[in-house]
Amino acid sequence: MALLLLRILIIALIIYIFYKIVRYLTDPKRKLDDAYEKGQYYFYDDVKNVRKNFFISYKGALFEGEKYLGTTDDAFEVVSIFVWVHDAMSLQGLTKEDFLYLEKEILMNYPKAKINWKNPIEQLMKEN
Repeated sequence: MALLLLRILIIALIIYIFYKIVRYLTDPKRKLDDAYEKGQYYFYDDVKNVRKNFFISYKGALFEGEKYLGTTDDAFEVVSIFVWVHDAMSLQGLTKEDFLYLEKEILMNYPKAKINWKNPIEQLMKEN
């Protein structure tokens, strides 16, 4: 009887470890951290939760966006987004076209939103 119980416990432990490994590999926060370290693009967001900020990793810079809910003609949607960078020194080498690309990516998820950049990006976007 004890041997059967031990086998069940070992099988349960193997299933639990496999489950934890799968959860770790599919965790979006881990994917964001990995993309940030490698300088790749990754958009991390919970579209269904307006209260959670989104994060974008792009060319070695980590951006955070704060969403604000408002009314449109026929529904409540995200109407305003403020985006800032975590480390201003990581902006070196980024151009206005890079920020326009990021705006386009954000607008794919929030088409009715007005995007506002915080300094120093705001100054670059206002220049002609």
